[in-house]
Amino acid sequence: MIVRFLSVLCVGVFLTAVYGAEGNNNEEIPYLELDEPDEGYHGLIKENETLVEVTPPIRARGPLCSFLILNNIHHGEAPFEIMVIDENEARLRVRYPLNCEKRRNYKFDIAAVGCDGSYSNTVPVHITVTDVNEYAPVFSQSAYVKTVDEGRIYDEILRVEATDKDCTPRYGDVCKYEILTDRSQPFTINVEGVIRNTEPLDYEKSHNHILSVVAYDCGMMQSTPVMVTIKVNKPCRAGWKGVAERVDYAPGTGPLALFPAARLETCSSDERCPGVTRIQAAVSLQASRVGSGCDRDTYSLHSQRTICGLDPKTIDLLPSPGAGNEWAKSLKPDSGRDGEQMFEFDGETTSAIVPESVLPHSLTSSFSISTWMRHAPPADGDKHRKEHVLCLADDHKMNRHHYALFVRNCRLILLLRRDFGEGDLNIFRPAEWRWKIPEVCDNEWHHYALNIRFPNVDLFIDGEPYRSLDGKGPEVIDDWPLHPAHGVNTTLVVGACWQGTEKDMKHHLRGWLAGLGVLRGAAQPSHALSCLARCREGLSLAPDLYLKSVSVEGDGVADVETLLRRVAYGDARAFPTPGRRNVHVATTITCDNGRIIKARPAESYIMLLAPQTPSILLNGSADVARDYAHFRAGLTVFPDLGVSVRAAPAHPLADENQKLDSCVVSVYPALNPDHEALSLRAAADLPLRYDIRAAVTRDGVILTGADTVHNYQKVLREIEYSNKKPAYYLNRVFKLTCSELNGRFTSNEYVQTLTVVHPHMSAANEVASRELPSGIADKADVARESVPDRGHAHGHAVAPRVYAAHAQRDAHAADVPAPRLIDLRPEQSANHVALLIGVVAVGVVVLAAGVGVARTRRSPRAPAAPRARHVDSEMAWDDSALTITVNPMEESVPSCGTHVNAADSSDGESCSDSDSEHHDSSDEDDEVMPNKQHKYRNISQLEWDNSTM
Repeated sequence: MIVRFLSVLCVGVFLTAVYGAEGNNNEEIPYLELDEPDEGYHGLIKENETLVEVTPPIRARGPLCSFLILNNIHHGEAPFEIMVIDENEARLRVRYPLNCEKRRNYKFDIAAVGCDGSYSNTVPVHITVTDVNEYAPVFSQSAYVKTVDEGRIYDEILRVEATDKDCTPRYGDVCKYEILTDRSQPFTINVEGVIRNTEPLDYEKSHNHILSVVAYDCGMMQSTPVMVTIKVNKPCRAGWKGVAERVDYAPGTGPLALFPAARLETCSSDERCPGVTRIQAAVSLQASRVGSGCDRDTYSLHSQRTICGLDPKTIDLLPSPGAGNEWAKSLKPDSGRDGEQMFEFDGETTSAIVPESVLPHSLTSSFSISTWMRHAPPADGDKHRKEHVLCLADDHKMNRHHYALFVRNCRLILLLRRDFGEGDLNIFRPAEWRWKIPEVCDNEWHHYALNIRFPNVDLFIDGEPYRSLDGKGPEVIDDWPLHPAHGVNTTLVVGACWQGTEKDMKHHLRGWLAGLGVLRGAAQPSHALSCLARCREGLSLAPDLYLKSVSVEGDGVADVETLLRRVAYGDARAFPTPGRRNVHVATTITCDNGRIIKARPAESYIMLLAPQTPSILLNGSADVARDYAHFRAGLTVFPDLGVSVRAAPAHPLADENQKLDSCVVSVYPALNPDHEALSLRAAADLPLRYDIRAAVTRDGVILTGADTVHNYQKVLREIEYSNKKPAYYLNRVFKLTCSELNGRFTSNEYVQTLTVVHPHMSAANEVASRELPSGIADKADVARESVPDRGHAHGHAVAPRVYAAHAQRDAHAADVPAPRLIDLRPEQSANHVALLIGVVAVGVVVLAAGVGVARTRRSPRAPAAPRARHVDSEMAWDDSALTITVNPMEESVPSCGTHVNAADSSDGESCSDSDSEHHDSSDEDDEVMPNKQHKYRNISQLEWDNSTM
C-alpha cells in the first residue's frame, strides 16, 4: 500500500511538472475549476453519514474520465473516494463510517484525470467530521459515600463528576447535575456537581440520606443515575447539659439559681483536645433595654434624680417641649415603653439653642455634666467627624469654642478653654481631655458623668469611675487661654455647635440623648451617680448585686460546674415588667496542646411572671356644699381625700414608703381666669418640702415626681379653689387620677363636686344688706360664722346669712327691692304690728284695709287656732286685677332668724315662703309656684275677713 501511494504521488508530481506549464495551452488536458486554488475545497460530514458536503462543488474542464485522491504523507490515508456524476462534476463520499471521537479532521489533494491519462492541477481538500450525540455522560465513580457531622451547614459535602465521550463541547461537555430523590431532602447540587445541605442535619431524624444523582450533557442526554449516600455523624462536641430551656421567676422571691443541674461535657476522647487546662464560661442576660436604663420599668429621669439624691440645682437641658420650653421645640422626643423621654439626633438638622436664662453660659471652675447617650460609629467610617453633645461657641465674627462635650473617632472628648481673664495668658493649662472607650460606639445606652474640679476631671461610666485597662488616665492636651474679643457673645447649643462666621450649625450629633443636665458650682455625688445607673435586675453571685453578665473560670470541669450552679437571677423591684429574658452561656476550653475549642452555646430564658397588680384607691366626700363667702375666700377641693395603695382588694401594702409619681386634677370646662383660680398653699416651698413638682393651669393641676403616698395626699389636700362670682355657678366638678411607675398602674377616677349654696333672702337679712355695703356685709358674715351659734342653745336652727352680692349700689339712688307679697297671719299679729300702706287703684280696697288695721290696733286678739293651710277654692279671692304697692321705707317684717316660742309659731310657713322669693333666677322652677299660690290665697283670705267686718 505504501509503495502504491508513493508511486501515485510521484506520478502526480511528475505530471504536474510536465504538463503544468502546457495545461493552459493544451485543451486536451483537464483542469479543476476553482477561483482560489490555494484555498481548496472544504467539506463537512456527520459521523453517521456517507456523503460529504463540499464547498465549492468539485468541477473540472476538459476531457474528464475520473478523479484521483493524492494522500498526504503527514495526514495519513484518506478514507474517501470521488464519484463522477456527469462529465464535469464529482461527489465525495466515505468508504466506511467515520468516528469523530477518533479523528475529526482530514486533509488530502485531488486531481482530475483525462481519458488519455493526463492529469490536472492538484487542489487541497479539508474535511471536518461533525459530532453526533451518541454517548451519554458517565460518572467517574459507581457510587459516592460521605460522612458529615450533625448540626452544621456545609458549603460542600462532596463533589460528583461525570464525563462524555462525544468529541465536541456541544455533546461532550456535562452542563447539568440533578438530584432525582424526593425534594424534601435538605440537599442541593449545582452545575459543578457540588452537593451541600440546606439545613443542619439531625442524627435523631435520620442517620443516612441516600440520593440519586444524574448528569446531563449540553445536548440534554441524561446519564445513568448514581447513588450518593450521606451519613450523619453525631460527634462528641463540648457543651453544657442539664440546662433548662425555661425558668419561671415570681416577683419578690429573691435570687433564683438558673443552672442547678448543669454539667459540662468536654469530650475527652477527642484527639484534638487530649487534656483541659482552662475553662471559661460567660453568662449574659439579654433583657430588652428600652429607654435609657437597664430596668424595664423605671421612674422618669426627674424622679430618678430625686430618688438617687442628685443635686436639686441640676439644670435639665433636655426638657419636654411645651409651655415654658419653647426653645426645645426643634428636638425630636420619643417615649419608650417605660415612658422615658428620649431624644433622637439625626446628625444633620436636630439641635437646640439653650437660652442664657436657662443656663448661664459661664461655668465656674467646678461643675458637672451628666447624660444618657446611645451612639454608633459613623456609617461612612469618617474618623475625623466631630459630633457635639454640648457646645458653647462665639455667636458671630469668630468660631472659638469655649467649652464642649463631643465624640470623635469613638473617643469622648471634653473641651474646656480658659477665658483670657482666668490666669496668666502665657501659661499652658489643660484644655482637652480624651477618653478612648468602647462604650461610646457600641450603640447601647450608657450613662456618662463628668465631675470637673479644674484642672482635675473625673469620668463616670454607668455609675462607676472610669479606669483604663493600662492604668493610664485620659490623654490631656494643653493650650493657651482664649484671647480677648470685644463685642462677641456666645451661643450654647445641644446636639451641634454654632459657627459664628458661617452663622449656621455644624458638627451635628447622630445618636440618642436623654437626661442631659449641668450643675454649676459643684460636682455630683458619686453615690448618686452610682444609684442613677444601678440596675435592680440582673445576674448575681451575691445578694444585692445585679449584673448584665457574669464570668466564671476554673482549671477543671468540677470547679466551673460548681460556680455556674451558683449563678442566680434576681429582680428587686416590687412590680417588674413581666416577660421573657434570654440567657446565653458561651464557653471556651483551652487544651493541653494550646488548642482553643469553643463549646456549643447553651441557651435558656427566664419567664418573669406577672406581679400582683396594685390598686391605687382614691376616696373621700363626693360632694361638698359651701356658701358664697367660702368660695370667695377660697376652699380646699379635696378636704378629706384619702389615698392608699393595695395589693389586693382588702389588703393594703405593708410598705409605708410606697410611691406615686403623678397625680392629675382636671376641671372641665376650663377655669375662667377673670374670677376663678386654683392654687396650692405654700407652693413656693413645695420643692423644699417634698419631691413633687406642681404645674397649675386653667385646666387643672399636674403633680409629678416620685414621692410617698402620704406626701401626695397632703399636697392634694392643699389644693384650693376660689371663685369671685359664685352666683354664676351651681357647682364645679373636679376629677382626680393618680399613677405609679409612669402610668403602668393608675387609680380610680375620683370625682369631687363643689356645690354653691345660693342664699334664701329673708326680711331681716334684706334690711341688714341695705344697712351695710356688700363687702362689709360679707366680712360681718364671716365674723359671725366664727362665733358659736347661740341659736342652737334654744334648740332652734338659725337661718343662713344672706349676702347681698348682687344688689345694685348707686351714690345717688336708694336701693329699692322688688315688691313682695307678705303673708299675714292672725296668730302673728299678737306679737307684731303689721303696717300696710299701699296705693290701690280701687278706693274700696284701701278703705277696707285701713279699717282693718285700725281695729287690729285697738283690740288685741287672743291667739287663735292655726288655720288650715289650704283654703277652699270657693273662698279664694280673684285678685287678678289687684295691684298692691308696698313702701319699703316703712317696712318691718320679722326675720326668720327671730326666735319665737313654740306656742306662738305654728309651722313657719311665712319664712319659707318669703325666702323662696329671693332665690337666684336660675333656681326658680315649678316647685316654687305652689308657695306663691298660697300667698295669694292668704292675702285673699285677709281681705275677705276685713270685708266681713
